[in-house]
Amino acid sequence: MTLITDLPYGPEAAEVARGAVTLALRGTETDVLADARLIGSELATNAFVSGSPPLVLCVDRRSLASVGLEIEITVTDGGCSRPAPASPTAPDDQAESGRGLVIVDALADAWSLTTGTNGSRAWCRLTHRPCSSSPGA
Repeated sequence: MTLITDLPYGPEAAEVARGAVTLALRGTETDVLADARLIGSELATNAFVSGSPPLVLCVDRRSLASVGLEIEITVTDGGCSRPAPASPTAPDDQAESGRGLVIVDALADAWSLTTGTNGSRAWCRLTHRPCSSSPGA
């Protein structure tokens, strides 16, 4: 299942992204959903703060026999002039922002950020292998 939606270009982009991720991942285990919602929120916020309109969110959910559940979250924007960081760096303890990519790096199995003046793309993948429980355990 794939959900694609426009996000508002403003601080409400994060809230709209969380709602869209919730809709796309309906029925997913609570911990996986929480991680995906947080990632979607952080990618949307990053696009609003660093990019330009339009902002678009894509959530792709696939069930794979070999992996279990695979979720890809992508946010694109109209572009920015700053180059993408090679790796996320945490801001100092007193900073009020700047932790978004550090959070994505910690939660996602894989991610990338490509920026350019004609468009930017932040992408991540989460995989979830369901826990198998034995009877009587």
